[in-house]
Amino acid sequence: MARPKSDDKRSALLQAAARVVDAHGLGAPTALIAREAGLANGTLFNYFATKTELFNQLYLEIKKEMAAAAQGDLAEEAEPREQIRHVWTRWMRWAVAHPEKRRTMAQLAASEEITPATRDEGARAFARVGALIERTRAQGPMRDAPMEFIAEITDAIAGATMDAMVRDSGHADERCQAGFEALWRVVHGP
Repeated sequence: MARPKSDDKRSALLQAAARVVDAHGLGAPTALIAREAGLANGTLFNYFATKTELFNQLYLEIKKEMAAAAQGDLAEEAEPREQIRHVWTRWMRWAVAHPEKRRTMAQLAASEEITPATRDEGARAFARVGALIERTRAQGPMRDAPMEFIAEITDAIAGATMDAMVRDSGHADERCQAGFEALWRVVHGP
């Protein structure tokens, strides 16, 4: 009879994977991930059948954490500009507070190891934000652009904003606001 799986061990493996991918890239051996988690290498494969499965689960874990942080306490009755500013500010603060996860997510997002189904599930974590942006851009300059393109622009502005906030932490709030204003102009217009 197989032993029941431990949520703590699964979590430890995912946290270790984030650290190892950040430090060593996606080519890091699973043995290093298991060792970083304080577990035997074989234990990793009790929780994730393959390294690809581990990476897909890590992608979802980080994406869902990021979405929860960004969308937390979102006031549905607020004006769209304030809703988007709320989400933006919380997202930027999460990224600055979790640089390791941000860098890991960048590697995972660029990887062919992440399946379309996993990407779709990750996008669903941001469904409220996507719907909000869709409504907001309906009359704006990007109304006819594909939503995927809008998401790519948003990610580019977000990355630049996060980098600026980290580089100039004394002016992080100003950089966050400037990034929001750039995004707002793209989505809504002047």
